[in-house]
Amino acid sequence: MHQMAMRIDDFGKPAWIALMVLGFIVFWPIGLAILAYIIWSGRMGCGWRRGEWRGQQFREKFGKWAGPMGPQYSTGNRAFDEYRADTLRRLEEEARDFEGFLGRLRMAKDKAEFDEFMNERRNNPPRPEAPEADKPAGV
Repeated sequence: MHQMAMRIDDFGKPAWIALMVLGFIVFWPIGLAILAYIIWSGRMGCGWRRGEWRGQQFREKFGKWAGPMGPQYSTGNRAFDEYRADTLRRLEEEARDFEGFLGRLRMAKDKAEFDEFMNERRNNPPRPEAPEADKPAGV
């Protein structure tokens, strides 16, 4: 499945759109499934991908054309604009810190599971195979 998606990615967004339209023509649940996959995987530059909302990247990239929530937007009240910028900066820093915490938490869980596996393996060594003479005929 991954190989097929990579091939379609080589043709770009028009190929995904054509595949989705063809899916709707053939059997509408296929088209709906392709649409869900396109949105979920972030192939159209929108939706969730790797835990972040891709619309934020659009706003950062296109700045003043992104609408009233873009980085160029000013309310006219400089005190509020500074407060908003500081709050957003603090929230972004907290999000980065939280991602780091989650990474450390996952690493600790993986290490604990691996240590448990190694302890079980040490306590229950693998059994040696029977010599050739002890094996039944025909095996």
